Amino acid sequence: MNADELRAKTPDQLREELANMKKESFNLRFQQATGQLENTVQIRKARRAAARVKTILNEKAAAAAE
Repeated sequence: MNADELRAKTPDQLREELANMKKESFNLRFQQATGQLENTVQIRKARRAAARVKTILNEKAAAAAE
């Protein structure tokens, strides 16, 4: 999901998306620890996607504070 699609969502939807991404990241780390993860790039993508959501949440919070 790109930043433009995320900016169109409400803060509540973004928080829900962030929770889902954290769950996915946990599952990927668990798979890596048990040796079941074949594509390790997925961990990096999940981490960056979560960071992207956090950035947009912070942008929305700053805009609301003004």
